[in-house]
Amino acid sequence: MAEGMEPVLRAKRSVTLLRGRRDGLEVALSGRALDEAVAELEARLADQPAFYRGSSVVANFGETEATPRDVERLRAALAAADMTLCALAGSAAGLEALAASEGLAFEASGPALSDSARSLVADFAGARNDIAQRRKRGEASVRRAKIEPKAHPAPELRLVETPPGTLYHSATLRGGQTLHHAGNIVVVGDVNPGAELVATGDILVFGRLAGIAHAGARGDENARIYALDLAPTQLRIATHIAADERAKPRSVAPEAALVREGQIVVLPLDAAVTLPAPGASSA
Repeated sequence: MAEGMEPVLRAKRSVTLLRGRRDGLEVALSGRALDEAVAELEARLADQPAFYRGSSVVANFGETEATPRDVERLRAALAAADMTLCALAGSAAGLEALAASEGLAFEASGPALSDSARSLVADFAGARNDIAQRRKRGEASVRRAKIEPKAHPAPELRLVETPPGTLYHSATLRGGQTLHHAGNIVVVGDVNPGAELVATGDILVFGRLAGIAHAGARGDENARIYALDLAPTQLRIATHIAADERAKPRSVAPEAALVREGQIVVLPLDAAVTLPAPGASSA
């Protein structure tokens, strides 16, 4: 665990302000009073300073107009938390010119998923809407790939050091509890419906994962989610999102969720551990 950082186990917030991106974080300001948004942002950053420190930030104003004073206040709030404002995003008139005058990049609005579906804090309505759209296109909510078993040589055993940044939590998480960590999370126990795990690395649950799990929260698409019983309310890896709505009853077996071809897939554990990470050398 990073020096000076403590695991956070608390009730979930009801308001979404921060979203994960592949290149950092996004602050959502569309349709909100800037005073309220900046106050909430400062409280969130003070609550978990090590989790966000050093991140690059895009301020998304959506259709809300912004002024140089707004940008100055937001930049100051982020700088106080050792974060950098790098771009403005939105569709309001004059926003692109404002970004240029402030020496910032500009991004036109148009995310592939809804605001709520891409947030760090889980939003069930956004997830259900995204899943409904997939079904209209004839796609499965969570695609389960079929991989023919192949003979693999036994891997060479070698001594490796455990990487830093792994949080070990030996207890069941009840509904309404949230566990955030900058690194991997290992839970020995169940994650009940309504509970949430958010990690910048992998998530491993030695029990039943029936709540919400978000791995690779800072944009790592190679992150994975493992569980002895994978029955989540919602899965997220980087900016990808899916929900498991398999008919019950179902067989229980260890599984892993990972990103393949731009979407989350679930594989049996023995197939997932022999599947190389995207871009890995086959030599």
